[in-house]
Amino acid sequence: MATGTPGLTELWQCFEDWLGAHAPGDHATLRPGCSDGEIRRLEDGLGFLVHEDVRVTLGLHNGVVMRRASTEAGAFLLGYSLLDVDGILQAHRDLVSMVEDAREEDEEDLVIGRIADPLWVPLARNISGDLLFVDHRLHHSGEIGEMSFGDPEYRLLWPRMDLMLADLYDALEKRTPVTSVPRVPRLHEERMLEWPVQTRQP
Repeated sequence: MATGTPGLTELWQCFEDWLGAHAPGDHATLRPGCSDGEIRRLEDGLGFLVHEDVRVTLGLHNGVVMRRASTEAGAFLLGYSLLDVDGILQAHRDLVSMVEDAREEDEEDLVIGRIADPLWVPLARNISGDLLFVDHRLHHSGEIGEMSFGDPEYRLLWPRMDLMLADLYDALEKRTPVTSVPRVPRLHEERMLEWPVQTRQP
């Protein structure tokens, strides 16, 4: 790549290897990749083709074993758990429902493209239901956004998934804050990653 950033498959492998060596609880939650048939089922459910980054990610790991409590492993992406095909479809249905409700209430301008959009494909979810998603809108294709139900508008975190993984991996290796968000990686009980918000120094 022109930027010198490694390919997405290589970056996922580096991230997975790091989890295996340092956060075995998180590593154990990774599920095997899904088939081309499952990708087609996802696209049929969404109503459009998924970005290549989504296809690559699901081909490597069809999500994780979803945790039921914050003390369980599996939320290694900034505190979010990687979704499988069924989880993506369910979370997308929730976004579409929000959009439909907004249209019925004539509040499209407050919702669509701000806190929900039918062209956002959920990538991961945290214990509170907030989402990391891959944007599929024409002029935002491949961007990684964060949608929190407590915020009036989504946040753009990275322009591409490979840059997200490169930043996260760099933060893990150096134990430094992630540049796009005020969070720093921390190992909990030598088995799982946590990403507490970095507090400002006085």
